[in-house]
Amino acid sequence: MDNTLRIGIDIGSTTIKTVVLNEGNSIVFQHYERHFSNITTAFQKVVSAAQPILQQKLLAVMLTGSSGMGISQALCLPFTQEVIASTIAIKHIIPATDTAIELGGEDAKITYFDGTVEQRMNGVCAGGTGVFIDHMASLLHTDPLGLNELAKHYNTIHPIASRCGVFAKTDVQALMNEGVSKEDIAASILQAVVNQTISSLAQGRAISGKVAFLGGPLHFLSELLRRFTETLGLTHDHVLNPECSPYFVAMGAALAAKEKPIPYEFLHEKALNAFELRPENEASLDPLFTTEKEYQQFVDRHKQHAVKRANLEEYVGKAYLGIDAGSTTTKLTLIGEDACLLYSYYGSNQGNPLETVIMALKDMYQRLNHNTQIVHSAVTGYGEQFIKTALQVDIGEVETVAHLKAAKHFSPNVTFVLDIGGQDMKSFFIRNGIINSITLNEACSAGCGSFIENFAQAMNMSVEDFSQLGLTSKKPADLGSRCTVFMNSKVKQVQKEGAEVSDISAGISISIVKNALFKVIRLKNTNELGDKIVVQGGTFYNDAVLRVLEQIIGREVIRPDIAGLMGAFGAALIAREQYVSDGVTTTLLSPAELDGFATHTTSARCQLCGNKCLITTQHFSNGQEHHFGNRCEQGIGKITLSGSLPNLYTYKYKRLFQYQPLGKSLAYRGVIGIPRVLNMYEDYPFWFTFFTKLNYQVILSGRSSRKIYELGMETIPSESICYPAKLVHGHISDLIKKGVKKIFYPCIPYNLQEDPTADNCYNCPIVTSYPQNIKANMDILRDNEVLFLHPFLPLNNRDRLITRLAQELKLENIPQKELMTAIDEAYIELERYKADVRCKGQEALTYMADNNVKGVILAGRPYHIDPEINHGLPELIQSYGLVILSEDGVRHLGKVNRPLRVVDQWAYHSRLYAATEFAVRHPNVELIQINSFGCGLDAVTIDQVKEIIENHNRPYTVIKLDEISSLGSARIRVRSLLAALNNRDNTFIIKQLAEIAATRHHDATTKMDKRHT
Repeated sequence: MDNTLRIGIDIGSTTIKTVVLNEGNSIVFQHYERHFSNITTAFQKVVSAAQPILQQKLLAVMLTGSSGMGISQALCLPFTQEVIASTIAIKHIIPATDTAIELGGEDAKITYFDGTVEQRMNGVCAGGTGVFIDHMASLLHTDPLGLNELAKHYNTIHPIASRCGVFAKTDVQALMNEGVSKEDIAASILQAVVNQTISSLAQGRAISGKVAFLGGPLHFLSELLRRFTETLGLTHDHVLNPECSPYFVAMGAALAAKEKPIPYEFLHEKALNAFELRPENEASLDPLFTTEKEYQQFVDRHKQHAVKRANLEEYVGKAYLGIDAGSTTTKLTLIGEDACLLYSYYGSNQGNPLETVIMALKDMYQRLNHNTQIVHSAVTGYGEQFIKTALQVDIGEVETVAHLKAAKHFSPNVTFVLDIGGQDMKSFFIRNGIINSITLNEACSAGCGSFIENFAQAMNMSVEDFSQLGLTSKKPADLGSRCTVFMNSKVKQVQKEGAEVSDISAGISISIVKNALFKVIRLKNTNELGDKIVVQGGTFYNDAVLRVLEQIIGREVIRPDIAGLMGAFGAALIAREQYVSDGVTTTLLSPAELDGFATHTTSARCQLCGNKCLITTQHFSNGQEHHFGNRCEQGIGKITLSGSLPNLYTYKYKRLFQYQPLGKSLAYRGVIGIPRVLNMYEDYPFWFTFFTKLNYQVILSGRSSRKIYELGMETIPSESICYPAKLVHGHISDLIKKGVKKIFYPCIPYNLQEDPTADNCYNCPIVTSYPQNIKANMDILRDNEVLFLHPFLPLNNRDRLITRLAQELKLENIPQKELMTAIDEAYIELERYKADVRCKGQEALTYMADNNVKGVILAGRPYHIDPEINHGLPELIQSYGLVILSEDGVRHLGKVNRPLRVVDQWAYHSRLYAATEFAVRHPNVELIQINSFGCGLDAVTIDQVKEIIENHNRPYTVIKLDEISSLGSARIRVRSLLAALNNRDNTFIIKQLAEIAATRHHDATTKMDKRHT
C-alpha cells in the first residue's frame, strides 16, 4: 500500500467531493463538483479531472455519502457510511473534538464524541441545510457568498422559519415587502439555519466543549459560522474549523480505503460504461396525454377563456389600475371602462417589491396617451399596505376578494377558486356568491410553483423547458408529495431506475396537484368543488399541472389566459367598481413624483408595554410612513377606537399573573419557582394561592419571548412538538438563571370537569407529561442541584389531591390541616379567576349590543393568551373594530348538541364546542380557531368545529401559529372573513329591501284594485 494512492469520494445530495492521499496521508488532489442531480455525468467528470494525478497508478478507492451507495454498487467498489468516514477524519485531524456540527447540501448532522460516539441527523426536513441557503439567496438575487457578504453588515435579526426549505420564503418575502434591508434579511436567514440545526438535532443534549464545524456551508460562509458561535456562546479556543472542512467526509473515506487496489484505467473505464444498462422504472403513472391530437384539443379548449384586450396607445377614456404585490412576483393591470385589458406586467420582485412596482409604473406611464386618464387604483397581495402607503394607491383589498372578483368575471357562478402561486396556495369555496371557507398552505410549499422551480434549477434547466417536458412523458414518475427539498432523494432513485427528465417533470406536476387537493385542502370528495371551477396563479400557466388537475377531479376547469394576473385584474375591477365620480382625483403618484421618489428606514424598540416590539419605519419622500413590527397602535403614536374595545385575551393575561408574591420576611418556607407555561395559563391562580398560603415566596418565570425560547433551545428533544411546549425549556432555564433552587411544575392528567355531559375531561398529553420531558432532557436541573418537583396530581379530585401533595411535599414538613386549608383556598381562587373571565365575557357581549359592534371568539387553549405564542393576533383582529372574546368567557352560554361525531373526552375541546355552539346562534359573533403547529389533537377539533359552523351556513376560519411571528396569512384570513360578513350583511339588507319593495308594490296594487272596483 505504500506506493498506492488512496481516493475518498463523497457523493452527497448536491455535490461530489473527491480527495486523493499519498502514502504520507497528504492531499495531492481535491475536487468539489455540483452534480445537479445528474450524478453519472458529474462522477465521470471528476474521474477525468483527476487523470493527470491518477494515471498509471494503483488506487485504493472508497465511496461514501448519501448518494454514494448506488454508485458503489454499480462500480463494484467499497462503500462506507459517512458517519464512519467523518469520525475517522475527525479523530485523525482534530482529535480534540467534543462535538461536530456538519452541514451539507440536504443533510445536517451533529456528532457527539464525549463518551460513546453518537450522531443525530435530519430525517424529515432539509430546512437548515445548504440547499435552504441556496434558495434563500436566490430570493435576494444573489448566491450564498453574496448572502454572506450582506450578512456582515446587518443591524437587526428577524425571526425566519427554516422548517421547510421553500416555505421559509414566506417569512423572507414578508420582510422584503415591509422594506427590511437585505443585510438584515441575510443575517436572519443564517440565524434561522442555526436555530433549525440546534433545535431539531441537539434534542436535549448540550453542545459543549470543543466544537468542530464541518461541511461546505460552514467553510465558505464565515457569517454562518459566526451565528453558530455566538448562539452557542463559544469562545475562540472552543471553535475548530479546519481548512479541509468541505472535504472532511471524503478525507475520512480515503483514510479508510484499504481494499485491493485497482489501476486508474480500470476505474476510468468503469465510470464511462457502468451506467449504460439500468433497470426499467416500474414506479410510473399514466401519461398526461396519449396523442398529440388530444393535447391540441386541450390547448384549444382553454384558449376560449381569454380576457378582452385593447391597445393602450389608442385607448380613449377612463382607466383603472390594479396592483398585486405578491409573495415572489409583482403584477400590474390597467383596464378600461368596459374591463378590457390595456396594459399588464408580470415579473419577479427582484428582491425589492417597491422598486419593481415603481419600475412597472414608469413603463406603463410611458405608454399612456393624453386621452387616457387613470382615475382610480387598487392594490392587493402580501405587500398591499406597504405599496399602498408608499405610492398612495387609492384603495387596498385583501387578495382573496380580489381573486374572487376576477374569477367571477370569467365565471359569474363560480363555486370554487384554486390559486397556486410561487410559494402560496389558497383556495376558497363559494356559496351564494360569497366566500364560505378559505384554505391556505401554512406548513409546506410542496404544492406550489417553487416546487417546480427548485427542481428545474437542480436539473440546470429553465422552468419553462422543464415544465414542457412533462407533457411528453410516457411514464410519469410516482414521486409522492413530500417536502420540496427532500424529494431529491426520490428523484435520484427513479433516475437510477431509468426515468427520463420528462418523467420527473410530469411526476412533480402530479405531486403538486395531489398535495394541494389532499394535503392542504384535505378534500374528501371532488364533488365538494362544484361544477364551476376557476384556477389561477402563475403555476397554472404550466399545462401539465392544469391537465393533472382535470384528470384527478374528473371535470373541466376554467383557466383564464391571464391566470397569473388575476389578483391584479381583480384589484383593477374593484377600483372600477368603487370609482365614485368625475370629481374624485386619484392619489396615485404621478410620473413626476415617481422620478423624485426616495425612502429611508429607521428602527426603534417600543417601551410602552411588555411586548417591547421592534418597530421599523419606512419614511417616503412624499411624507408618508409605513410601520411594521408593532403589535398595536400605541408604539407608532396612534390611539384608535380598537384600543377601547373589550379584549378578553388582554384581560386574562393581566388577571392571571397579577398576583404579588410574599416578601422574604413572611416567606419562612423559602422560595419556589413556577414556570409560566402550558397548563399554568389556567392553573396558576391555584398554585400561587396554594404555595403563598403555605408561606412560600412564589417566583414566576419571565414573560415569554424569543430570548426565553433561545435559552432552552438546545434541550428541545423533538422538532415536531408545538411552540408552546418548546418554550417550557426556556422558562425553566430562566428560573434557574434567577437563582431558584426549587421548581414546581406538576403533571395534571385531568382538568376540572366543566361539562358533565362530556365523555371525559383529559388534559392534552403534551400538557400532562411535559414536566417528565423536562426532567429527562434538561441536564441543567441536575448540574445546578435544583430540586425539580414534577408529580402527577389529580386536580379534579380534592381528597386525592390532598393525599398526593402530602406525599410529594413530605420533606417540607407541612401540617395536614395547613395543607388542606391551602388547597381549599386555592380551589376558591381558581374558581374566582374563572368567574371573573365569565363576567368579563358578559360585559363584552353587553358592550357589543349597546354599541352595535361585532365580536370574535378567538378560540384556543389557555396558553394562546401568551403574546409570544399568539404574536399579537388578538390586537390584529381588534384593529378591525372587533371585540375579542375567549372560549372560556362564553362557553357557559352555549350548549353542545350531542352526540358529536368525535369522542368528546378532552377538557379544552368540550369548552371549544360549547363556544362554537354559542357563536353560530348569534349573528354578531364569529369564531376564529387558533391551532398550534404540531398539535395532533386539534386535527380532531378542526374538523368538528368546521362541521358545526358550516351546518349553520357560517364561514369557518382557523389560524395556525408557530414560533414565527409573521401574521401575513392570518391577516388574509381575518380580512377575508370580514369581507364575507360584509357581503352577507349586504345581501341580507338587499333581500330585506327587496321584500319591503315587493310588499309595498303588493299593497299599492291592492289599493288600485279596490279603487277600480
